[in-house]
Order: sequence, then structure tokens, then C-alpha cells
Amino acid sequence: MNFNITADSSIFITLNPLSETTFNVCSAAPPNIVSDGFWGGNHNGRFPLKSALTLFELQVLIIFTITQICNFFLRRLDFPEFIGQMLTGIILGPSIQSKQMDKFKKILFPFGSQDILTAVSSIGYVLFIFITAVQMDLSMVTRTGHKAWTFAVMGLAAPLVISYSVQSSMESLTIEYLGEMHHDIPFVVISHSVISFAVVASLLNELKILNSELGRLALSSVLVGDILGTSIVCLTNILMLQQGFQKKIILGATVLAFAIFVPLIFRPIMFWIIKHTKEGRPVDDGYIYVIIVLVCGLGWVSVYIGQDFVLAAFVLGLAVPEGPPLGAALVKKLQFFGSSLFLPIFVTCGVMKADLSLPQTGRTFVGIGGFVLVTHLIKMIAYVIPALLCKIPLKDALALSLILNAKGAVDVGTFSGIYDEMHFSGQTYGVMIVSIMIISCIVKWSLKILYDPSRKYAGYQKRTIMSLKPDAELRILACIHKQYNIPAITDVLDLCSPTTEKPIVVYALHLIELVGRSSPIFISHHLQKTVSSAHTSYSDDLILALDLYEHENYGGVTSHTFTAISPPSLMHEDVCQVALDKVASIIILPFHRRWTSDGAVESDDKNIRALNCKALEIAPCTIGILVTRSLLQNNMSIKLAMVFLGGRDDREALCLAKRAIRNPRINLVVYHLAVEQHMPNLEYLLDNEALDEIKKIIHYGPVNVRYQKVTVNDGPATSAILRDIANEHDFFIVGRTHDSDLPQIEGLTNWSEFSELGVIGDSLASPDFESRAGVLVVQQQVKDK
Repeated sequence: MNFNITADSSIFITLNPLSETTFNVCSAAPPNIVSDGFWGGNHNGRFPLKSALTLFELQVLIIFTITQICNFFLRRLDFPEFIGQMLTGIILGPSIQSKQMDKFKKILFPFGSQDILTAVSSIGYVLFIFITAVQMDLSMVTRTGHKAWTFAVMGLAAPLVISYSVQSSMESLTIEYLGEMHHDIPFVVISHSVISFAVVASLLNELKILNSELGRLALSSVLVGDILGTSIVCLTNILMLQQGFQKKIILGATVLAFAIFVPLIFRPIMFWIIKHTKEGRPVDDGYIYVIIVLVCGLGWVSVYIGQDFVLAAFVLGLAVPEGPPLGAALVKKLQFFGSSLFLPIFVTCGVMKADLSLPQTGRTFVGIGGFVLVTHLIKMIAYVIPALLCKIPLKDALALSLILNAKGAVDVGTFSGIYDEMHFSGQTYGVMIVSIMIISCIVKWSLKILYDPSRKYAGYQKRTIMSLKPDAELRILACIHKQYNIPAITDVLDLCSPTTEKPIVVYALHLIELVGRSSPIFISHHLQKTVSSAHTSYSDDLILALDLYEHENYGGVTSHTFTAISPPSLMHEDVCQVALDKVASIIILPFHRRWTSDGAVESDDKNIRALNCKALEIAPCTIGILVTRSLLQNNMSIKLAMVFLGGRDDREALCLAKRAIRNPRINLVVYHLAVEQHMPNLEYLLDNEALDEIKKIIHYGPVNVRYQKVTVNDGPATSAILRDIANEHDFFIVGRTHDSDLPQIEGLTNWSEFSELGVIGDSLASPDFESRAGVLVVQQQVKDK
């Protein structure tokens, strides 16, 4: 080998893992690290292209330049992000050959320099696995229940069993068609059967459906599958070691102890760090650096016990509590180096090993590609069938199966490792690299068609007040913007009449506009404790008010407080995400307009109105818009009214109003505005059933409930009734939407100022009525058909 094509001091090198050809390489020792420039190198030979650091910087520059050029065109065709990195590897690798290209590649990538490039980029790969594990929420598995385990086990077992059965029955044919490459088939099937959490999480994040219920189900399934796959890899590494049975048992016990004791020891330490971090402040950088050192140290331990270096990053990442403050801080610190800088280089280096110009590639593509296709088809069927049995819609079941078939950057690393261990031939490795590109594109494009990102907060189960069991707790997400919203929220909580038999759980979310920061912040006041008494929390007033309310209603109320600091355009994301996470039955949002005591408009926040309107569109549960003009007086009788026209929103509002009558100081009047003649239909029957329950309560129950039926035939008559009763009550609960052809609201829609309040709510909130009563406008969860 000519010295001009090597920058390494290695003595024996192998150009092809399957070739026994070796070359004797002579070079100066110690190797050149820093260049003396084009002219300074004449004296000592330290030219830029003969110096490790300068050459590494040039390689990184070239890789990123070509990647960005590829992404410039691919982004417009909606290709996955990492496809540009893979194309760069194909361009710089041996697949594209010409005299000029080969000369350029030998200068840019002399032998030995790839080792440095791969070693540095592998650090980024380890950090990527670590921050992905940090973002994993192991409780997703328990929350999802048997679904995650069913999908993971079926998706892993079905392709292995069926593909091996097919291979066994066609063994003579595969040997004749593929020759020696038929030995690659088991590794092809296994590598395409396993799924990676990092790949699926990256795909869902790219599609902006990471927080959807479908996304969470996919993450739960892939989390289980990733853990099972990692366990199988660890077991395989132990069994393949050329040692005695006793040593294998000892090594297996060591690996098991490593997987158990790392979380047991370090997770309490992580919570200690959280508790000693001032509330609302970032985690101290010293803690971050210690954790990074731990990743490297435990990686050495992992290699020492015969496992991959990345196992330590995966296990330690699972030990870190996800989310703010610690998990978010680690992700923020390491995201650039792990995902943006070194991971693309790692992908490019992995693809550069593939040589698509090897002979007999066409036959290999058909044979190996056929097994890849069969494996993924079996996986899709294995995911779709249990999904349909779980009553998931067909389109969502197909979308789920596609998500769990995704391939990405982690698979490049996996296939590259198998190739380095000489379990793949060069031809098979080329097919595997191409299969990643094809599968990832098909998955992303198909998901764009099958799954609408705007549905990411849709739920597969009902999250309404009507769907609750009689003795179930009511979970309320109460949103707060300003301090004056707090008493209004506690008034609504009083109307829910919390008792020990029928308790309520309040999740209070303090929404603050992001100012002077670049990154949104989410704080859980349940996890983080204030260390310094001098430090003032963003939400001290809210926390204190809810603590007092919880104490006054001991056993009936449990409260949890959160603070979300984000741009106004993203606040609805925080609201819906917390409601989805906490399985809330209703969200309470303050109205954007506030009045003075004399009826003048004191404030009118357009950002809050935009938040309310967006939340109404995507809310995963029932939602209520609260209009407040005066507070309810404690220890006094409260006159509550519910205006019922019919429809699901009115039935939901009536269900909420029924909870209030358990409080003897609340007097409820249900006004049923009905037309003289009505054609019976399903909605009519459901409305009558809901009203019959109120009539039974009046007949057998307390005396603080009254039902009044009023006949109205048009919109003006409804408006006159509302004007008459507006000043007779302290609070109104009404439904938001009604059928557009209802005679009761005919003509009123044209006069409605705020569509988010609905026709009835807008009328009651209108200053024309000169009422001081509060109004809660209720919209039931909108289920997809």
C-alpha cells in the first residue's frame, strides 16, 4: 500500500472483512496530530492532510456540506431526515466509482482516518441512545397494560417463527439461488424483527404525533420490544463467549445485577438532584457533567462484562427521571452533540462501508430483499390483528403497524455492527442499507396519508363526565393565567361538591407567557421542592390557595400544581398534553375578557381567546369555558341554573350540574327550552332519558332541585326567556353546541359575538343582559367516528 493513501501507523490492515488480504503499512511514529500548515509541513511532514485533527475537521466539513445539499432537495419531497446522511455515505463510499472520485476519496479518507472518524462519531451515537433512554417513561408500560406487551411480543415472535419456517421449507432453493449468502438470512430476519425506541421516537417527533394516544401506544409497545430485544442481545453475547458453563452463569448473573442495581442506585440519586435544585431554576451544570462521566464509566463496565458499550447508556438513561428539570436539562445539553453533530457522521460512516457495486447484487437484492419484505409484512399483520381486537380503528391499526416497522439511524448502527462481526457478506450489507432507506420512506409517506397529526390528542376511550362511574373520582384540569382566576376556579370546584365518597382531583396548570427565554419550561411542583425560602415560585399563590382549599375539603379534594412557561401559540399544547397525561374528564379555561364591577371591559386578551379556541378543537376530554363577573359568596345559598335545549353538550352540562345538588346550599333549576312539536330521533330519546333522571331526583331526592319546562318556537322567544332569568341566578351551566336547525336558536347565531361560548353562553355573557352571574360553557369530548 502506498503511503499516500494511509495516515495510520497500523502494521497489518484488512480492506474487506471477508478477505484475508493484508498489507504492510509503514508510517512515522508518533503520528501527526496537529498540522504545521502547507509550508511548515515541508520541514517535518505535518501537512494538513497528514495530520489527524486537520483531516478530521475537513472530513466533517465535507460530510455536512454534502448532507445539507442532499437535504435541500430531499426535504421538499418529504423524505426522512437521515436519508440525506445515508446518501452522503453512498456518495463517499465505494458504491460510486470513477477515477476522479476514487482519487478524491483516497485523499480525503486515507486508510486509518476512518477509525478516528468512526470512534468520535460513536460517542455521539452513545449520547443519542442515552438521551433517548432519558426520555423514556417506563410507567407507559403499566398505563397501557397488556396492549404494549401483546404488540411487542407478537411483533417480535411472529416474523421469527414464520420466516424461519419459510426458510427451512425452502432451504434447498435458497442455497441454490443465494449460495453462501443463505447463511445471512437468520441475521437478516432477526435484525429486521427487532424495533428501536430511538427510531420510533424520532419518527413520531418528526411527524409531530409524539404526544398522540397512537404515538403513546406505539412508544409503550416499542419500549417493551426494545427491552426484550436488548435482553436477547445480552443473552446472545453471553452464550457466544468461548468459556465454560460456570463462567457463563457468573457472567449472566453479573449482567443481571448490572441491569438491576444501576437503576436502584442511581435513580434515588437523580431524585436527590431534583430536590436540591431550586424550583424554576435549571439543574446545576456540575450534576450534568458527573452524569456524562457516569455514562462513560459504566460503559467501560458494560464492555468488561462482555456487553456492548451502549448498554450502559441505555440502562443509566432509564434511571434518569424523564422530563424537567433533570431529564430536560440532560436532553438540552446533549441534544446537539448526540443528535445533531455526531450522529449524522455515525450514520454516514456506517453507510460508507456498503459497496453496492459488488457483483451479483441483483440476485442478492431479490433473494435477501424478499426475506426483508416477508418479515415486514408478517410484522404488520402481527400488529394489525391485536390492534383490531383492541377496537382500534382500522386506519389507526395500519398506522400503528407502520410505525412499529420503522427503520432509522439506530438500525444503521446495528447492521454495521453485525457486518463488522462478519455475520453479513458485503452484498447482503448493501441490501440491508438500501432496505433501511426504502422502508423509512414508505413508512413516513404512508403515515402522512393514514394519520392526521391534528388528531394527536384524540382518545380511544371516553373521557367525559357522563362516562364516569357513580363513585368514580372527577379529574379536573384547571387553567390559571392571572391571580384573579384562582377564586373563580375554586367557585367551580365548589359547584362540583367534592366529598369523600365522590372526590375530585384538581390539576392546576399555571400558564405563563414565555418572555426572555428561548426554550419553554414545564415545572411539576409535586416533584420539585423549594430549597431556598428566599426564592419565589412562579405559582406560590396558586399552590397556597389550592393547599388551603384541599385542607378545607379534607378527603374530598386532592390537588397538584404545574407551571408551563411557553409561547402563547403553544399553550394549548401544554393544556391538552397535561389533560391527556392525567386522564382528566374536564378542562376549565378562563374566558379571555374580564369586566369591572360596573360592567366595563377591564381586559381583553386575544392570546387567551386563541388558546381557548384551539383547545376546543383538539381537547382530549370535556372542556369548559368559564366566564366570571362576580364571585360566589361563601356560606350563602347559591342559585344555580342549567339551560337545556338538547344535544350531547347539554347532556354533559346537565351531568355536571347534577353533581352540584349534593351540596344543600346550592339550589338548582333546570330550564328545559322545548318546542311544541318535535320529531322523535335518537338525540330526542337521549335528551328525554337525561331529563327523566332529573325528574326522578326531584321526586325522590332533595328539595333543592327544580325542573321547569318552557315552550319556545324561535330564537327571539329564547332570548326573551334568557333575559328574564339572567338576573335571577348566581351561576349558569350551559352546553356549547346545538343542532343548527333547532328552532330555539333560529336567528341567534347571527348575533353571536364569541363562537367559543355557543349561542346560549354568548347571550348570557352579553353585557346587554346586565347580569353579574357566572357562566360555564361545556363542550363534550369530540370522538372521531
